[in-house]
Amino acid sequence: MREKVRNGRARWFVLVSVCCASATMPLTFTGPAVALPAISRSLGADPVALNWVTNAFMLTFGSSLMATGAVADSFGRKRVFLGGLATFLLFSAALAFAGNIVWFDVLRALQGIGAAAAFSGGMASLAQEFEENERLRAFSLVGASFGVGLAFGPIASGLMVEAFGWPAIFVLVVLLAGLALALGAVFLRETRDPDASGLDWKGAASFTAALTALTFGILQAPESGWSHPIVIAMLVASVLFFLAFWRIERSVARPMLDLTLFRYPRFVGVQLLAAAPAYGFVVLLILLPVRFIGIEGMSAVAGGQMMIAMSAPLLIVPIAAGFLTRWFTPAAICGAGLLLSATGLCWLGRFPVGSEPAMLLAPLLLIGLGISLPWGLMDGLAVSVVPKERAGMATGIFSTTRVAGEGVALAIVTAILSALTASNLGGEAGPNAAAMAQRIVTGNLADAGLFAPQASHAALLQAYGDAFSALLWLLTGITVATAAVVTLFIGRGSKAADGGEVEAAPLALEVIACAESGSGRTRL
Repeated sequence: MREKVRNGRARWFVLVSVCCASATMPLTFTGPAVALPAISRSLGADPVALNWVTNAFMLTFGSSLMATGAVADSFGRKRVFLGGLATFLLFSAALAFAGNIVWFDVLRALQGIGAAAAFSGGMASLAQEFEENERLRAFSLVGASFGVGLAFGPIASGLMVEAFGWPAIFVLVVLLAGLALALGAVFLRETRDPDASGLDWKGAASFTAALTALTFGILQAPESGWSHPIVIAMLVASVLFFLAFWRIERSVARPMLDLTLFRYPRFVGVQLLAAAPAYGFVVLLILLPVRFIGIEGMSAVAGGQMMIAMSAPLLIVPIAAGFLTRWFTPAAICGAGLLLSATGLCWLGRFPVGSEPAMLLAPLLLIGLGISLPWGLMDGLAVSVVPKERAGMATGIFSTTRVAGEGVALAIVTAILSALTASNLGGEAGPNAAAMAQRIVTGNLADAGLFAPQASHAALLQAYGDAFSALLWLLTGITVATAAVVTLFIGRGSKAADGGEVEAAPLALEVIACAESGSGRTRL
């Protein structure tokens, strides 16, 4: 009996460890976004190198999740979790001492690999520690930890930047990762998939190469032009690597990504839902701090405070979404949430650069409220995607869709914003329009003005502001379309990916269990 109680307590320490690790993830991309103007002034960089400050982490994080999930299943989830955390902690600390932008970007990429291993190993370990409703509660708390990082990461980073300089943004990350590492080392037990056959190295390499080539091509295009040989070569290479990945995954016995899962509408719908926040929410976590701080001249603290309006709903609304499943289907809730987010995006697009900050709070809040509804149901909807024994792969698939989608979406959206800004600059910029636009979208108005001294500051702001509004309206249309597709696919499918039947009522009860655990209730 005493051993059972001890084991029960150990599981909750494991949960605290994984929650601490999860809270560091949003801090690692919201923090550098807030600090980007300060990093640019300190390290100096061209616009492409500055874009890699965020994209290097998201690229390696997203492309490594499936591989590290497979490694966790094969070689031990505790081992991968602790090894990933140690790697993540080491490179997070090293970032504070980076002497130039190249080393900063390299360290960000290495940080992303460690984060992927920690995330996959930790989430797969939780799936083994908890059963059924307890597992759902545990995952809901992990999601809440992620929400805390998103909600308070920008303001915490802003305070750190103003008080101690940009290197201080990594202090909280290192502290949380250190706590997670200590708890995991003591309380986590080693588990693995007995049927695992090792890592699909060819699949992992081709997938990572495809994402790298795609991201590099998209980021380089605004600077060099879409017809530049390097850009064309990178985009063609990405297509070839994706085709190679598809062929590899079809031929191996235990693929990193089981392509047969895409036969099921609910699985496809859940993956689309995982990607939906990328262009309706996550890209704004990066672009808006640059606008507020680099373009509009707010302080780092004020810019972080503005971001709370958009991210704070993630602390509460996901719990409410679980309760709403008593009366509405998850598909309807997700679709309605995306439509609310689209409304907020459209509303925000009506305010030009330089508008009174208080006027932006309502549309920012609406975006956050809308995206929080599907955010609260994602893990519950995805819980039956694969058998428990392949929890590492399950975590990898869902998380890769989410994070890789965020990285690709950020690269595409940044390229579109740059192209729209260059178009708006018109004849005043002449042949330097693309170079100026690249610097403007990274918040460096001073350098942009050097390319065309005759262009007034007001003209640069107007070009950027009109481009930003047009981008928001484009994202509105994409979000509306996604809402329709997700509602159709999730509401239509009735079979789980393992061939079993999925009923709406049990699914609703599962999500409610998550929600009640998140609010401190333990009735289920």
